[in-house]
Amino acid sequence: MLATGTDLLARDGTAVAAITTYTLESTRAIVLAAERTGLPVLLSAGSSSFGAVGREPLAAAALAAARAASVPVGVHLDHCTKLEEIEACIALGYSSVMFDGSHKDYEDNVTLTRLVVEQAHAAGVWVEAELGALSGDEDASGDVEVGEMTDPAQAAAFVERTGVDALAVAIGNVHGFTPDPVRLDLERLAEIAAATPVPLVLHGASGVPAEDLLGAVALGVVKVNVNAELRRAYVGALTADVGDDVRKLQHATIEAMAAVAAEKIELLARRS
Repeated sequence: MLATGTDLLARDGTAVAAITTYTLESTRAIVLAAERTGLPVLLSAGSSSFGAVGREPLAAAALAAARAASVPVGVHLDHCTKLEEIEACIALGYSSVMFDGSHKDYEDNVTLTRLVVEQAHAAGVWVEAELGALSGDEDASGDVEVGEMTDPAQAAAFVERTGVDALAVAIGNVHGFTPDPVRLDLERLAEIAAATPVPLVLHGASGVPAEDLLGAVALGVVKVNVNAELRRAYVGALTADVGDDVRKLQHATIEAMAAVAAEKIELLARRS
């Protein structure tokens, strides 16, 4: 069932996995993992996912899979910087959108985020925004440095001025795997959580130790983005020796990604 509203963002000591999809196989794997665990999930069919297959085809597949699922599945537009694309995805039926103005001037981020909130809320769609500099490539791992962290006081003002439903924060997290494991600044996270009334979001969770992830969830993170682990599972499964039987290769990639997705979904649903 397509999950609408902010029900998946309940601050109950657990978090929902928002897992990036690029293909029909990854869409199937993510929903299959949610159904096998009996837990909700967010299909993150975002801006960078549209490049190879196109926005409408990927969105249509994600929305159809969500509606047919036996568990709540939201369809989320991740890391969008273009207002026209947000408008298009709202029209397609997305249940949530993220406007990423984190690399803009603070006042510009406030102004544009507020515009997105007004438009999305009128359509019954919830909005995520980001404050702080999350470094790295969301679609490929690399050796990156931690960017500017989210300031708790600024986060409180940002939430009040924009009316966002969820806020992605930078607390030492980066996109993709890094040579050395990332450690989260949980003390800063606690300060942000105390200063802001909205649920918090953690991007760049790949390679973060499980105890840090669970610690972040306990402090108010309700949505955790997952991507790099599934990419690696997909690429690894493509080496399966199946001759030229594309169907067997599809099954191999789906099962590999579903196993990883289920592990993450269950981890985040565990109360620390």
